[in-house]
Amino acid sequence: MFDIFYKKPKIVTNADKIDNILSRGVEDVFIKEDLRKKLLSGKELRVKFGIDPTGPNLHIGHAVVLRKLKDFQDLGHKIIFIVGDFTAQIGDPSDKLEKRPFLSKEDIKENLKTYKEQAGRIIDFKKADICFNSKWLSKLNFYNVCELAESFSVQQMSNRRNFKKRIEIGSEVSLREFLYPLMQGYDSVAVKADVEVSGFDQLFNLKAGRVIQRKYNMPEQDVLTCRMLEGLDGRKMSKSWGNVLNITDSANDMFGKVMSINDDLIEKYFTLCTNKSIDEINKIKEDIEKGQNPMEAKMLLAEEITSSYHKREKARSAKNHFLSVFSEKNTPNDEEMPRSFAKKGVKLFEVLLDFGIISSKGEFRRLIKNNSIKSTSLNKIVEDMDYSVKESESFKIGKRRFLRVEIKN
Repeated sequence: MFDIFYKKPKIVTNADKIDNILSRGVEDVFIKEDLRKKLLSGKELRVKFGIDPTGPNLHIGHAVVLRKLKDFQDLGHKIIFIVGDFTAQIGDPSDKLEKRPFLSKEDIKENLKTYKEQAGRIIDFKKADICFNSKWLSKLNFYNVCELAESFSVQQMSNRRNFKKRIEIGSEVSLREFLYPLMQGYDSVAVKADVEVSGFDQLFNLKAGRVIQRKYNMPEQDVLTCRMLEGLDGRKMSKSWGNVLNITDSANDMFGKVMSINDDLIEKYFTLCTNKSIDEINKIKEDIEKGQNPMEAKMLLAEEITSSYHKREKARSAKNHFLSVFSEKNTPNDEEMPRSFAKKGVKLFEVLLDFGIISSKGEFRRLIKNNSIKSTSLNKIVEDMDYSVKESESFKIGKRRFLRVEIKN
């Protein structure tokens, strides 16, 4: 009875915008001409994206795909944002050379707390559907799972690149991991996806969605994969290596982290992480090739990325902070540093982990080993893994991170 109040979204069919979506930052589209034809038709498409909450933070590698979803959303299409609260327990084997452990429901619940807020910095959830795949996957019985398993052979699974490599080196592959693509594929059936978007490492799982949809006599989704974004040091972006840039990082930390990237990543970061036009990016690349100091391009890049997640004024303030602290070799005073409040005797490792400055004990160990943590209050290097903070104290972590630990009475 309320259908008369429903306003059908206006679908944008501009060919240039569509071609840009299908090419910029894109690794592969399957099937490209089919998807382009659908986008030009003016029909509203259901564009699916799924993410497993295996950790509490989204980083700019995730944001590459979220930005692509926003492009589809800006054309008027419906975004289906699937939170893999069920599949996160099982563990996605994509691009992994060792078996992932089961995650507890409690861990997943904790990781999920701010996912919507973080992703909402990029996509508009007022115009999107958010779903939890436990809603349908938890209802499948063993017979249903066997039916799904009939869609793939052991040979197909064994020949999957990462499985094949693990088998060759004698690393264990669990039957549970063979089932993961079936579950992700079933998600596409449950939400009636027309398109699925993700990172290139998900290509096998995305194509599995087509197979499962075909099994249920549904039209097969088109698949778009985005290019993978390397971490700050040029290696794969990984929390365990501490080379990630979280979209929740403070403006100062975000700006400083971008300034630390390898010079050969400047063009890629501009392409995948900003709204700069390709012509503008090519001009920046050309200027560097002609001898311009890459630092100038990185300053612009850092301001663009930081202003995507913070107000432009904060990005400019972060730029001034960077110039003051790092270019002029200054150390911020205690009042300028971000603050963490803790109880007397707290382990420094725990404070840095909770604050998000480090992502693991391994990263803390590496920083200690490299003499990269300094108490600026006591003017001494922190050398003890079990260093505890007994009085309010300020620290420099690495080259560009600072934290004031305030001890509560």
